[in-house]
Amino acid sequence: MKHAFIYSLLLTIIFSLCSSFVSAFDNPDAIVGVWKTGEGTAMVRIYKNGDKYQGKIVWLKEPVDPETGNPKVDKNHPEEASRKRPILGLINIWGFQFKENNTWEGGNIYDPKNGNTYSCTIKLTSANTLEVRGYIGVSLIGRTDNWTRQQAKQ
Repeated sequence: MKHAFIYSLLLTIIFSLCSSFVSAFDNPDAIVGVWKTGEGTAMVRIYKNGDKYQGKIVWLKEPVDPETGNPKVDKNHPEEASRKRPILGLINIWGFQFKENNTWEGGNIYDPKNGNTYSCTIKLTSANTLEVRGYIGVSLIGRTDNWTRQQAKQ
């Protein structure tokens, strides 16, 4: 009888932990926060804008352009008028909507290193890890970068 009670108690605890994990993990706002890119060269703050999610660059490992000695600007942007805007503070991901299974779709990601914009999906693989997949056309042709949640620096 004592073993049945302990077994029942353990099952209840395990179920409670699993259900709270699932409900917290399937939260549309779970990607809100500051994330370090896989290369470790930038941090992006993801936030909700209306009913969609977007992010802006809030930290750069090397914020100064070694060629000019000035803060880095978006010099590779395809539109000449945008080439003087600072990279720090630049919105580089936008248009994401939560779908299901910890996935945000329908967004875009801009890479200031090459001036290209890609379609993008984001998947929360753990509470502190995002898979950010940029692609052209179909998702099979693209690149995945793993971002890590950071403590807010700003």
